[in-house]
Amino acid sequence: MSRKLSLFVVVLLTLSLVVGCTSSNDPTSAGDSDTIKVGLNYELSGNVATYGQGLTEGIELAMEEINANGGVLGKQIEPIKVDNKSETDEAANVSTRLATRDKVVAILGPATSGNTKAAIPPAMQNKIPLISASATADDVTVDSNGNVREYVFKTCFSDSFQGVTMANFAYSNLGLKKAAILMDNTSDYSKGLTKSFEETYTGLGGTILTQQAFQASETDFRAVLTAIKAANPEVLYLPAYYEEVGLIIKQARELGLDVPILGADGYDSPKLTEIAGAEALKGVYYTNHYSSSDDSPEVVAFQEAFSNKYNKQPDAFNALGYDLAYFLVDAIDRAGVAEPEAIKDALASTVDFKGITGTLSIDEFHNPVKAVTILELVDGVPEFLLKLEP
Repeated sequence: MSRKLSLFVVVLLTLSLVVGCTSSNDPTSAGDSDTIKVGLNYELSGNVATYGQGLTEGIELAMEEINANGGVLGKQIEPIKVDNKSETDEAANVSTRLATRDKVVAILGPATSGNTKAAIPPAMQNKIPLISASATADDVTVDSNGNVREYVFKTCFSDSFQGVTMANFAYSNLGLKKAAILMDNTSDYSKGLTKSFEETYTGLGGTILTQQAFQASETDFRAVLTAIKAANPEVLYLPAYYEEVGLIIKQARELGLDVPILGADGYDSPKLTEIAGAEALKGVYYTNHYSSSDDSPEVVAFQEAFSNKYNKQPDAFNALGYDLAYFLVDAIDRAGVAEPEAIKDALASTVDFKGITGTLSIDEFHNPVKAVTILELVDGVPEFLLKLEP
């Protein structure tokens, strides 16, 4: 009897260990059946943390609303948020972790084009849809041979569209025919914008008097700005991120370079005014995805909800993140199942999705067809100037 009892106890212990392992580690277990895991791969610290934090705030607000309204397919959305530290290597590591360890059905982010490109290979390898709301580089959704990356999507317009728009604005709207360009030669974002601006501007009949370059994390730009001033341009195109842009504009004004300065969505951060000062930003214009002065009912409701949650007014990255979460959930709902392959197909077939940043449809290259907004900085505050349809 004693031997039988011992054998019975061993069997019970073995069964309890098996059951325990299944309950805690199996993603299909009952404990996980009421949630849909979505990965957030964002720059929550580091040089461009403002972007990642802003996008994440918008995403989390939207997911709270979605879950409060019953979720999607009868399940709650569970965000798995990981900091990529504004580093490309870490962005790739986070993408791998979310796809293989956390078993997410989709990855949202990263924020910048460079970090997004680093995060793409693990997502592609594991066949997990990756969607960025702010990676504007033209080659995010297509490879070097022009082939569409099957699992990669954007909800933001591309650099070529921003560069073309601002070149037309400088030449036709402002009537400025002689330009200088100052670009970040370590940034895919800056190089892509420069290329599209230069091609369009010269094609219109404009002249590029000088093109200068700097590297990210530099702090003294007086030498290149002095060279630009000597060329006597009517306008300066400065496609870069807010940290360097703020210092460059401040130093340009100190050197007496008072021409209009044009840029893109990388300017969108409250830190820009903190760094440059409101007075230096007079005559600064940039392309963006959203204007806080939009008085449509949907935008007003979003602004109120965001302000109530975070005790501040939303910026474009907050709005882009908010739209991104709803964009994904719309696809999951249309897919009818929370499986990566079905979600990927639904994302590709999106038509007339209406968001805070505009109505978009996904084209054959997995890019959105949507409008672009031009903002002017007035007393350090971005104000709506005009909106251009694609």
